[in-house]
Amino acid sequence: MSSRRDRIRAKIMARVEIDSDTGCWLWTGPTSGSDGRGADYPRMSLDGQTVAVHKAMWTNEHGFIPGKKELDHVCRNRRCVRPDNDRHVQMVTRKRNALRREEAKRTALRCEGVDA
Repeated sequence: MSSRRDRIRAKIMARVEIDSDTGCWLWTGPTSGSDGRGADYPRMSLDGQTVAVHKAMWTNEHGFIPGKKELDHVCRNRRCVRPDNDRHVQMVTRKRNALRREEAKRTALRCEGVDA
């Protein structure tokens, strides 16, 4: 008999494709939609509730996410659910997450040739 953790991991991994170029574990199932600030985050049903897949995977592998912490997609891909590598999903403070998000936006604008 498999544990609850094993069942959750298997349920998530059944809808994941691994990107061999980036190492991202990309969710292929439903997302939060294409509009708004929270667009394109992976979603799934777990025990009758809709949950964010990257948070479910992190909690399953590492435990509780404290109230003052958030998960940051260091790889900048919201569909990535890889919890075991600091280059993908990482637990950080809300402030650190906001700073990284702003830096990523500035970098993207510089790459597009726009002054940030």
